Amino acid sequence: MKKFTKVMLLSGVALLGFSELAVAKDLGDGLWAKERFQFRLRGIGVLPDGGGHTTIGGKPDADNAFVPEVDFTYFLTQNWALELIAATSPHDLKLKGSVLGDLDLGDSMILPPTLTLQYHFTPDNTFSPYVGAGVNYTLPYSEDAAGGAVTSLEADGSFGYALQAGFDYWMNDNWGLNLDVKKIWVDVDASINKGAITGEVELDPWVVGAGVSYRF
Repeated sequence: MKKFTKVMLLSGVALLGFSELAVAKDLGDGLWAKERFQFRLRGIGVLPDGGGHTTIGGKPDADNAFVPEVDFTYFLTQNWALELIAATSPHDLKLKGSVLGDLDLGDSMILPPTLTLQYHFTPDNTFSPYVGAGVNYTLPYSEDAAGGAVTSLEADGSFGYALQAGFDYWMNDNWGLNLDVKKIWVDVDASINKGAITGEVELDPWVVGAGVSYRF
């Protein structure tokens, strides 16, 4: 976390030096002008760090997932914007090193809507970097127990927070390429076999994405 935060801050300071080069972004007329909106379609990798604890010991673990993602950006001012991402990802869940040995817990879908407040350093330049910070709500659903020793699996939704850095590279007035990295800190409470085993799963994923951007 400290390393990532330091990289974010150093990147922000370095890029701030170029912010004066930005051309004033056209926000159109009114709060709902189309010029305030930007859309992206990305392919993302959701890469959980893994960790946590259970009442039978061991370390919970979730595998990586690679899925499509869409996001919506609304510019509050020429440089400040809000971004909301929408995606869902499947994950296989395991418990390693418990008193019962390694257990295959099953699988779950994860819905992690994340809202960030962004600062765009050069919003109308060809190269347009940004940083952001915000909140996340991770909602597990469609949990499916592995069977055998694990007969049921349930997980609760949970709030967390996020940091973000990325850039758009505009190929013309409307279309650009995007690269984006987020770190999300979130823990979820899990219940196995109707509460016979409980625990906290530290997902804390990196979310790395690349795709295309569209602005009006």
